[in-house]
Amino acid sequence: MSAPQPPQAPADVPTLLVKIFGKDRPGITAGLFDTLAAFSVDVVDLEQVVTRGRIVLCALVTEPARGLEGELRSTVHSWADSLKLQAEIISGVGDNRPRGEGRSHVTVLGHPLTAESTAAIAARITATGGNIDRIFRLAKYPVTAVEFAVSGTPTEPLRTALATEAAALGVDVAVVSAGLHRRAQRLVVMDVDSTLIQDEVIELFAAHAGCEEQVAEVTARAMRGELDFEQSLHARVALLEGLDASVVEKVRAEVQLTPGARTLVRTLKRLGYQVGVVSGGFTQVTDDLRERLGLDFAHANTLEIVDGKLTGKVTGEIVDRAGKARLLRRFAQEAGVPLEQTVAIGDGANDLDMLNAAGLGVAFNAKPVVREAAHTAVNFPFLDTVLYLLGVTLEEVEAADAHEA
Repeated sequence: MSAPQPPQAPADVPTLLVKIFGKDRPGITAGLFDTLAAFSVDVVDLEQVVTRGRIVLCALVTEPARGLEGELRSTVHSWADSLKLQAEIISGVGDNRPRGEGRSHVTVLGHPLTAESTAAIAARITATGGNIDRIFRLAKYPVTAVEFAVSGTPTEPLRTALATEAAALGVDVAVVSAGLHRRAQRLVVMDVDSTLIQDEVIELFAAHAGCEEQVAEVTARAMRGELDFEQSLHARVALLEGLDASVVEKVRAEVQLTPGARTLVRTLKRLGYQVGVVSGGFTQVTDDLRERLGLDFAHANTLEIVDGKLTGKVTGEIVDRAGKARLLRRFAQEAGVPLEQTVAIGDGANDLDMLNAAGLGVAFNAKPVVREAAHTAVNFPFLDTVLYLLGVTLEEVEAADAHEA
């Protein structure tokens, strides 16, 4: 007895592409496949999109038995006409052509997202040798976010090309490589000042000490990478000498979370992520944020307090640029998460080592030197837009919030 033959490869099978489009209503998909079932065809591929009440339904099916194709075509067209839908049936062979090597997710954020910018992004993808396999919307407000699934070109040159285009168009474009690792990122570590919160904490302390302008200038130079962070930290903290320790509670009350911060943390926790913060600021604030937001990790510098007064010094190991990267690695080890499955978010030059060490480094409303060096950048003032880079849609976030309301 001869061995059973393997099934015919999809590339060798005659197929029909059945396209249905028109006004959406319940039962269209079931009705189409009830119609096709009479001809004993197999489903090879299937995709459906509904936009503003209009449906486009595409079904790739095997060719029916010899002599029945004409009857299938007539029957499908009659069914579609009865529902005031349009039908198109195209003969061919096999499945979709294989996708090219090199696959990426390109997330585009616009406020608004114009036709001009969309055309420019699509054209640049094509110019790099990429093919757009699929596009879908992630969010419609407060920004419009869409994702392009792209194949046929490596991620890094695509990211470089689109970064240039995005800067000229005034939109954000994030490019990450496709694959299982995107779904496996399970630790997010954020900077605090001007990232998780809108403030620079040391400037809040400085306002109470009457030296806000001096501290703000040093802070800005440090964030631009013009000053050594540790030296600038000691210089700024020295200006706080003599402040009463009661100022800590006042500063905690003044801290303003970045819009979308609670949504980001809440959603990540629902997804099973662990979330941490590292800061060149102070534990007197980050410990409070950890408790308020339910963070898993938090590490920062500590202001020295003696006899109820700030001494103008910090205690312990300084959390600087290199220190933030070390803490990311430590948190990942403690969380049991490989480094390539981590996400880091920051805005300043002292975040760069951390951003580059993570599997995905996101420059959030960052200084130019940081935007240029990070894996991707988000320049809208909503921290929860980072969720779109992970493939999470606004609709999913809102549904989860409504369920727990």
